[in-house]
Amino acid sequence: MYGALGIALGLGLLVGLQRERVDESAGIRTFPLITVLGAVCALLTAQVGAWLVPAGLVSVAAVVFAGKMIEAKRGPADAGVTTDVAALVMFAVGAACGLGHEGVALVVGGAVAVLLHAKQPLHDLAHRIGPADAKAITRFALIVLVILPVLPNRGYGPYAVLNPFEIWLMVALIVGMSIAAYVAFKLLGARVGALLSGVLGGLISSTATTVSYARRARTAPDERGVCAVVVVIASATVFGRVLVELAVVAPGILGVVAPPIAAMMGFMVLVSAVLFLCTKTTQAGSLTREPPSDFRTAIAFGLVYAAVLFAVAFAKEHFGSRGLFVVAALSGLTDMDAITLSTAQLARSGALHADTAWRLIVVGAMANLVFKLATVAVLGSPRLLGRVAIAFGAAIAAGVALLWWWPVR
Repeated sequence: MYGALGIALGLGLLVGLQRERVDESAGIRTFPLITVLGAVCALLTAQVGAWLVPAGLVSVAAVVFAGKMIEAKRGPADAGVTTDVAALVMFAVGAACGLGHEGVALVVGGAVAVLLHAKQPLHDLAHRIGPADAKAITRFALIVLVILPVLPNRGYGPYAVLNPFEIWLMVALIVGMSIAAYVAFKLLGARVGALLSGVLGGLISSTATTVSYARRARTAPDERGVCAVVVVIASATVFGRVLVELAVVAPGILGVVAPPIAAMMGFMVLVSAVLFLCTKTTQAGSLTREPPSDFRTAIAFGLVYAAVLFAVAFAKEHFGSRGLFVVAALSGLTDMDAITLSTAQLARSGALHADTAWRLIVVGAMANLVFKLATVAVLGSPRLLGRVAIAFGAAIAAGVALLWWWPVR
């Protein structure tokens, strides 16, 4: 009981302190009182009845409304209702503490404090969102909230691996990760250093990043060093993206697949660091990025993912492990997500051994590096190709060594 009251008081002080700093009418004293009231109402429900919590919420709402009316009579009233809504939410946070849901209270209370504190960055982000960005957000909502819930959640096809719900769920996962990286790019601005540009480019699309910076190196020879850094960092970031996908889709096999993939990522990070330190400038320049949730692209990825999923199951059935590695190499040429998610799905269901799964992913990653190296050769400059070839060649050699010497579990 006392712990719940203490958490409610602390969260109220946290939000109240933030409100006090912006000269709001409700501040460091009012918000702790509101959260403690919520906690006390919840604690007394066992003796008084469950009606006490909604009654307390109505009382807080009435006080907030009365305060607004008094402010209106004194002069021009502030049209904002952020503090008023925050007061109601914090009452609910206090009630959650009293009902024993301290974890929920901490998450919500902390989120309220962050949202209130991040007023200016959030307003800046809203102003930066253009018509194309708004369309992208709408498309993502359509993908997740409209299409996904109505798809059947059962397997179809000869191997029962084509599950429409799970396939579209993977589409939503990939689009969501790309949207998150794109939002970070918008928050940081178009001109970022090579390190951040490479990381965000790898999270959005390492292939698209490679194409963009290969073209830049041809048109701006003085920037070929930083372009090489961005391309290599983006390719290193892909392994972090792969680990996140595996953790979300198949956490049960993470103990087997994560160490070798993390080792591959660590080697590429080391190569990126050497290249970064050898580069005179680390300013990446500005590149225009389009929102990553194009609906046609999402459908195309869903079809590719389904095709890879079926191809892996077919190859395993008819050709054994050799067929699997051929499929991994071919599918990994242009996209790492499809082979990663398909092998993760099959490994989670027990149709594929976890040790085979990470080896397929590494083979796909090496094929992806070969494809991007070919892209640099066609679109970039010879000097850029030389730098990227050394980095990617070392990474491919490390991948071969990993496949050869990493112990089978």
